[in-house]
Amino acid sequence: METYNFNQEAKFSQAQRRVKCIKGFYVHATIYLAVNVIIIAGCAVDNVSSLLTSDPYMTALFWGIGLAAHGMSVFGQDFILGKNWEEKEIQKILNK
Repeated sequence: METYNFNQEAKFSQAQRRVKCIKGFYVHATIYLAVNVIIIAGCAVDNVSSLLTSDPYMTALFWGIGLAAHGMSVFGQDFILGKNWEEKEIQKILNK
C-alpha cells in the first residue's frame, strides 16, 4: 500500500511541475505578444514610415527565437513530430 501512495504522489508532483512549466510558457507568450504590439504600435504612432524598417521588428524576432526555444523545452520533440514518430517511420520502412 505504501508503494501505491508513493507512486501516486510522485505522479502528482510530476504533473504539478509540468503544469507550472506550461503555465510559464503561456505567460511568456502573452507578455511577448503584449510588449511587441506596444512596440510596433508605438512606432506606428511615432512615424508610420518607420514600420517599413526592420527596427521595430528586431525585438520580436530575437525574443521570438527565445520564445520558440522555451516552447521546445516545455513541449519537446513531440510538439513537432508527435509521439511515436520514429516507431511509425520504422514500421513504414519495414512494410515496404
